[in-house]
Amino acid sequence: MAELSYRDAVARGIAQEMRRDPSLVMLGEDIAAAGGVFKTTVGLLDEFGPLRVRDTPISEQAILGAAMGAAMTGVPVIAEIMFSDFLAVCFDILANQMAKTRYMTAGQVTVPVVVRTANGGGSRFGAQHSQSVENWTMMIPGLKVVAPSNPVDVVGLMAAAVRDPDPVVFFEHKSLMARKAEIPEGELVDRLGTARVVRPGRDCTIVAVALMVERALQAADELAGDGIEAEVIDVRSLVPLDARTILDSVVKTGRLYTVEENPRLCGWGAEIASIAADEVFWDLDGPVVRIATPHIPLPAADALEDETIPSVARIYETIRRTADQ
Repeated sequence: MAELSYRDAVARGIAQEMRRDPSLVMLGEDIAAAGGVFKTTVGLLDEFGPLRVRDTPISEQAILGAAMGAAMTGVPVIAEIMFSDFLAVCFDILANQMAKTRYMTAGQVTVPVVVRTANGGGSRFGAQHSQSVENWTMMIPGLKVVAPSNPVDVVGLMAAAVRDPDPVVFFEHKSLMARKAEIPEGELVDRLGTARVVRPGRDCTIVAVALMVERALQAADELAGDGIEAEVIDVRSLVPLDARTILDSVVKTGRLYTVEENPRLCGWGAEIASIAADEVFWDLDGPVVRIATPHIPLPAADALEDETIPSVARIYETIRRTADQ
C-alpha cells in the first residue's frame, strides 16, 4: 500500500496505462515539463519522453482535433483540457465528431480518446473556471462520462477509460486534488458503469459524485446522531449509469436525495429522479429531493461560492427537515 493524493493518483493511473500500451500518447497544455497546471502529470515526461507526452498550443480545438485524428488511425490518446469550462471551446469536435464517428461508420472506426479535465468549484476561480459540467457531456449520445471521488477510483477508472474503445470524458475535481488515500500496489483496473455504496443505511438514499460524495458522507455521519441512517452512493460513472444500484437502495430506504454541484436546471440528478419515478415510484415514501447549486454563474467571493455549492450543513439540514414528511 502507498498513500497517494488524488493528483498523484492521476499520474499513477496514466503511467500504468502508458507502460501497458506503448502506443498510448498524451496531449495537452503544460502537461510535460510543467507537470500540469494542477500537477497531475508530474514525472510522466521523464519516464515516457517528449514523443509520448506532448505539450500543445493554447487551443482546445487543436488538442481534441489532433487527439481524434490520431485515435482514428489506431493511436489511443489521453487529451487534457485544462479546465472543464473550456470544453465549450471544442464542443463541436467532442459532441459532433468524436461522439458520432463510431455510429456513422457502422463501427468501422473507433475513437479511443480519454478527455481529462479539471472540474468543479471551491477554489475561488470564478464563473469561467469553476463550473461543474458533467451534465454538458452526459447528454451527448456516444460519450461516456466518469467523475471519481477518491484516489483509488482515479487509478482504476482511468484504466477502464483508457481501455474503452469509445471517447470517455474524465472529470477530475479541483477541490479533491490534495485528498489522500492508501492505494494497493500493482495494476488497478475498474469498470465503467458501476456505482458504489460507500455508506450503508436504511432510512434514505443519498446519491452524489466527486466532491459531493465526501460532503454527503459527512452529512450522513451527522444525521446518524439524529437517528437517521443514510445510505450514500457514489455514482462514479454517469454514462453508462448504474441505475440498478441506485434503485435497489431506494426500494430499501424509500427516500431519495441527489447532491449535485452542477446547476439545478437540467442537472444529472434530474435524470436519476426521472428514472426513480418511472421504476420505483410506489416504493418512494416521499418526493425525490434534489440538493443542487442554483442556476447562476458561480461567484468568486469566498462566502458567496460557499453559499452556492451544496455544503455539508445544507445537505444535513435538508434531509433532517424532509426525512419524516
